[in-house]
Amino acid sequence: MSLSALEVEVWRKRRSILSRVSLEVRPGELLAIVGPSGAGKSTLLRALAGEHTYRSGEVLLEGRPLARWKRTARARQLGFLPQYPSRMFGFTALDVVLLGRTPPGLGRGNKEDVRIALSALAATGTRHLAARPCPTLSEGERQRIQLARVLAQLWELPTWGHRYLLLDEPTANLDLTHQNLVLALAVRFALQGGAVVAALHDLNLAARHAHRVAVLAHGRLVELGPPAQVLRPELIARTFGVAVEVLQRPGSCVPLILSTSSSQGLEPVSPSPASGD
Repeated sequence: MSLSALEVEVWRKRRSILSRVSLEVRPGELLAIVGPSGAGKSTLLRALAGEHTYRSGEVLLEGRPLARWKRTARARQLGFLPQYPSRMFGFTALDVVLLGRTPPGLGRGNKEDVRIALSALAATGTRHLAARPCPTLSEGERQRIQLARVLAQLWELPTWGHRYLLLDEPTANLDLTHQNLVLALAVRFALQGGAVVAALHDLNLAARHAHRVAVLAHGRLVELGPPAQVLRPELIARTFGVAVEVLQRPGSCVPLILSTSSSQGLEPVSPSPASGD
């Protein structure tokens, strides 16, 4: 059982955004996708969510092509938080989270849906904002409320299979405390039998929280594996164009990545431009 991309290619305006990318996320793990801006991280997440048409390749959910899933069944098992969620002007925080209960056949519009929505708000530390109109909230608060919406969608265990949570830059606009809260929540979701794919810019957050890391550059998968194996100085220099030192935390296998120089004079791994992040 897994969510997998098999040789997926995505093109936009005659330009390759993803080039034959294959990876798999399994229940029980958080897979972080990292890479420089324009690497194709958002495009890959949207492909896994079924929001992009592939030029070639396939995405499988629990061994079945994504396109062959009925909408309601897929909504019970696959949730996606985009990098730029739609603005919910005029809605309260609770209204937004209740939208996660609205796919046909999922929500019942009763007190149980409200209970689940309030529990999802509590999980993201925003229960006290339930009655607040969204325009009065900060960007970080709105980000956590959108996460609560996706959690409410996936709150109940499916009768068959597993739950898959796709997060595009879930720590954007968050302070250090809430960055770690959100990723700890993602890890807990995975440890409860779900699977999480999260696009992240911060390599140290990926190293600390992810079970595996996939490095993308210019639409291609550069490397995939445990953080301590993948996040090496030479790979980071080639991929991101910046020199770093990778330290070992005392008593921990989690690497600590420190920049040691400016990016001047270093070149990323490929000269080809890419337009998707």
